[in-house]
Amino acid sequence: MDSRISRRRGAPLARLGRLLAALAILAAGTSSVLAIDFTPAGTQPGPHGVLPASDCKSCHGAAEAAQAPSIAWNTWAGSMMAHATRDPIFWAALDVANADVPGVGDYCLRCHAPSAWMDGRVVKDGAGGTLAGGANGCALLGDHDDEDEFQRDFSGISCHLCHRQTEAGPTGQVARRENANLWIDDDSCGGQPCRYGPYQYSEADVTTPPHAAASSEFVKRSEFCGTCHDVTTPITDTGPLRTLRNASGVDTGIPFPVERAYSEWKSSAYADRLFADGFAEYEPRTQADRYGQTCQACHMRSSSDASAVACNYGSSRTGNLPMHEFAGANTWALRLIRDLYGPALGTDRVEAIDRSIQLARQMLAASGTVQPSIVSFAGNTLQARVRVTNLSGHKLPTGYSEGRRMWLEVAAYANGSAVPFWRSGTYDAATAVLSDGDAPVKVYEVKHGRWDAAANGGAGACVTTDASGDEQFHFVLNDCIAKDNRIPPLGFRGGTNPELAPVAATYPQTTPGSGVLVNYDDVNYTIAVPPGTATPIEVRATLRHQVASRDYIEFLRDEAARVSVPSETAMCAAQRPGGLTTGPRNQRRADFLYDLWTSSGRSPPEPVATGSAQTAP
Repeated sequence: MDSRISRRRGAPLARLGRLLAALAILAAGTSSVLAIDFTPAGTQPGPHGVLPASDCKSCHGAAEAAQAPSIAWNTWAGSMMAHATRDPIFWAALDVANADVPGVGDYCLRCHAPSAWMDGRVVKDGAGGTLAGGANGCALLGDHDDEDEFQRDFSGISCHLCHRQTEAGPTGQVARRENANLWIDDDSCGGQPCRYGPYQYSEADVTTPPHAAASSEFVKRSEFCGTCHDVTTPITDTGPLRTLRNASGVDTGIPFPVERAYSEWKSSAYADRLFADGFAEYEPRTQADRYGQTCQACHMRSSSDASAVACNYGSSRTGNLPMHEFAGANTWALRLIRDLYGPALGTDRVEAIDRSIQLARQMLAASGTVQPSIVSFAGNTLQARVRVTNLSGHKLPTGYSEGRRMWLEVAAYANGSAVPFWRSGTYDAATAVLSDGDAPVKVYEVKHGRWDAAANGGAGACVTTDASGDEQFHFVLNDCIAKDNRIPPLGFRGGTNPELAPVAATYPQTTPGSGVLVNYDDVNYTIAVPPGTATPIEVRATLRHQVASRDYIEFLRDEAARVSVPSETAMCAAQRPGGLTTGPRNQRRADFLYDLWTSSGRSPPEPVATGSAQTAP
């Protein structure tokens, strides 16, 4: 029997199970006082009634598989947005964060389980108390593989949550645009929540929806995405948890920047009106309809399919329907989620995830170019240069920094040979080890660390490793940036901003005094050519992207063991007697992730771009 049919027939039993689970969570104990409020800004938990995505699927889901890529629910259904709460990498990192700063998981789950957070099932119960186990996610209801209509807590960022987001609070309050400091509407449409979208429903070509709705200029702007895609140290009720120290160890007082995709975009040419004279001039964007280089323009491309409709009873919206694909660069986590939970979620979700994986690969391929060139070839020495150009609207790579990296794989081949005689950036898929080869590998990445005044002979340094030299990834404890050599986007003006500037890397200005950094990196290689090597010699370069390095996965495993994180079932015993039926269960979450890593290709890198150049015969 199809799992979806059996689940629907068991819906009353499922509702009873959820009620009993909720009572168990409440019986596990509450506290009336928060020691530290890690999430004091924006709409606070309460009975907001955030609807599951299934409520939208009935009208905004494709009735036929052929139409699936051209309607909102089906494109969202495969994205990381839809699976943010199922991501096993997130759960392993959450345990380390909670060990470093007890209770900080409230801040993490606000992004990854926002519907549960808003409805009071994370830490704050919405009635002035707190839920025991909430920071560990133990108070979430349902299971990883539950379909949206049965339990939405593991369904990531839902349609209803985003489409209720407003630019300011109910009395005009403005929160820092980061850390999921959302304002959501509760009663602006005749005492009920508005569902905000980009359209005026008085237009003749737009079908009026059967629910409360209103148009919003805010949903068209990148600021809408920036609410979650700038991440800062928790801004607690007493101030920033960590502040940024500069290269000299001086505390700048700036809340530590964890990731800055939105701010990177905001400091680029894509955030400004573009001129045809090579982006020499910039004009701040002031009108909501003056867009085309926003986050949405790239990550919500408009469908050109003739069957594109906003709802399954509406008319064609070809060329005027932004798809909810939210394609990024993460293919590995999507593969894990598909293989772990896809069979129970249903064939349509598996197909949607497969489409999202392909879209991510397309997005990676469009994000940059690689152009090798031969500088000189004399005697037994070949000088080559590889230019990597960032074509994205933010740094390359961007997003969550821990374990994420790009690198250049470069090789030189004698004429007619399939085996290179020289290599740089050698990756062993069997061990997930990246080594230099014949020349130092160029890795684009961020390394955050903690300032140690005693390091470097007492001069102080931003330390990113432990005493054994193993990489450390304590994102809620970090207060300095040891390295950020990621390639800036076009027109980048963040070179003097401590939150955005390159660190341990130099990108020149496009013209002296402009303050605008180039959006490419030139990497030089000196290649020793053995005597008698057949010419012409070909230099090939490939830029590769990896979601999670071996260092990161092993750190999560080892750190969870070091601080004695219990198994998920033991951790959540009071809130979830018997535990969940999927996921880590009797394993630590980090051990569960490590086993997945070893059995699924060890976060295999994806090719981004390839290029080649030859010497003269």
